Amino acid sequence: MKIAYDAKRVFSSVSGLGNYSRDLVRILSKVFPENQYILISKKTSDKGKQIVELSNVSHVKTSKGTLSRQFKMGIDAQNLGADIFHGLSGELPLKWNKRPTKKVVTIHDLIFERYPEYYTWLDRRIHFWKFKKAAVAADKIIAISEQTKRDVIDYLKVPESKIEVVYQGCHQSFKEKQPAEFLDQVKEKFQLPEKFILNVGTIEPRKNLLNIVKALKETQIPLVVVGTKKPKYFKLIEKEIKKGKVEVQFLQGVSMEELSAIYKLAEIFIYPSFFEGFGIPVIEALYSGTVVITSNTSCLPEAGGPDSVYIDPQNVADIRSKINFLWNNEPERKRRAEKGLEFVQKFNDGVIAKEVMKVYESLLNHKDSKAITKNTN
Repeated sequence: MKIAYDAKRVFSSVSGLGNYSRDLVRILSKVFPENQYILISKKTSDKGKQIVELSNVSHVKTSKGTLSRQFKMGIDAQNLGADIFHGLSGELPLKWNKRPTKKVVTIHDLIFERYPEYYTWLDRRIHFWKFKKAAVAADKIIAISEQTKRDVIDYLKVPESKIEVVYQGCHQSFKEKQPAEFLDQVKEKFQLPEKFILNVGTIEPRKNLLNIVKALKETQIPLVVVGTKKPKYFKLIEKEIKKGKVEVQFLQGVSMEELSAIYKLAEIFIYPSFFEGFGIPVIEALYSGTVVITSNTSCLPEAGGPDSVYIDPQNVADIRSKINFLWNNEPERKRRAEKGLEFVQKFNDGVIAKEVMKVYESLLNHKDSKAITKNTN
């Protein structure tokens, strides 16, 4: 089988969609090495270098021209003989030739519909148009959670039969046991507290760091935050930190291996987001053997499983009580972390690769069966 991908995010995005794109191609190439995987993009970068170096993965530049991703990439894939074209970030090319290439698109979330206040009117319209076009054109839609599947049905008016839920995985670093010496080096490099709780993610209103800071007021519990700052929202955070005299340390420029070490060093991982399509940081924490506190909303219970601790993200008192409960109860932290590690195995590479390949094969088998039926009539 020859599978082509819209690889823009493989080379352009540091986290989020970039991690999803790189990890998916990596695990498919490993679990199903007999296939050819073609990354198509206008530009490359070091972010995707390790993926392109895999023996069954190649990169092809999109044909030159205005809006080539929209009008040239699909035909490029068809001219390369691709059986499947997979749009990894909610989009598909607009133009195709007559070759019967099957089209798959992954939709991560429809937050722009659920929380329009986080987007401009124009951005919402553009996002909706692109996602709706892709959903109609696709032979199959991969939703990364049951929550996203429900949103695709409700907002894009897509029949349920067209959608398959395939969860996301995470980077291999979080699944590996790191030497104590490396953990000590990371702790020293970033001058981390002896004990701390951790939050990872973009510092923006939807991720709800503000309510973590409010909840930590007068607790004397240190917080470490790894994430990119959004200036306007970050000013509110700074103001609350000073007001509540909360000990907060912000880290940037952290490698994937260092981040996985920081997860392991943390006593608790907290992720009180108002809404997520999936919530990769939750499974990163679970793989790292760290207990999770997260929201009881959207898909987060799907990612966190039965032994994470759930909070109302709007309720500061609830967040504070759950933090104190775990912070002061080491046996409970350990018990929940062990159970969480068992649960998170459902997001292992092999499981995800087989589910995605099942989607691809179902489309090709369907095509073959239609051809047989046509020939026998």
